[in-house]
Amino acid sequence: MGPSDVKLAALIGSRICHDLISPIGAINNGIELLGMTGGSSGPEVDLISESVGNASARIRFFRVAFGAAGEQDIGRSEANSVLEDMMGAGRLTVDYSPIESQPRRMVRLAFLSILCLEAALPYGGHIEVSCLDGNWTLRGTADKMNIDMSLWSVLADPAGMKDIAPSNVQFALLPVLAAEDGLRLFANITDDTVEIKF
Repeated sequence: MGPSDVKLAALIGSRICHDLISPIGAINNGIELLGMTGGSSGPEVDLISESVGNASARIRFFRVAFGAAGEQDIGRSEANSVLEDMMGAGRLTVDYSPIESQPRRMVRLAFLSILCLEAALPYGGHIEVSCLDGNWTLRGTADKMNIDMSLWSVLADPAGMKDIAPSNVQFALLPVLAAEDGLRLFANITDDTVEIKF
């Protein structure tokens, strides 16, 4: 995957997210209007509302993770808002601690790393995201993990990548984007911890 392929894929990701967020927002507004006018309520409307919220949260997350990076920064409150909406009340929690605003391209790498860690923590757990002097560390901990070494080895050696499922595309994209920024990825795995540094 060359630089032009990655840039084109990021532009496609941005376009898809941009085009989907408006109709999903409109559905959410319609549900709120129904509630305000005494329209239908009940489990059906609750299910629609919850699904729209989940879809909106995923699009916001994917827009950062898979979209074009651009030159703008992302502040801590915005990053935490996206992560809180994305994780919801699920079994996986994320603590994003960088206090200063960070370049969007670096937050994109962090979000892709979160997706990698999420794959290793299918039963839930906790992810800590920190950045000290431009050095990022993402650490996932859980009592029970599921590590597919064929995926994790791609982070160190993207050339060794074989066929990869769409659900694991973050493992292919992360090392390519890190290399474009002149960064090296390091992954460390123990019995209850998985860590990515760049």
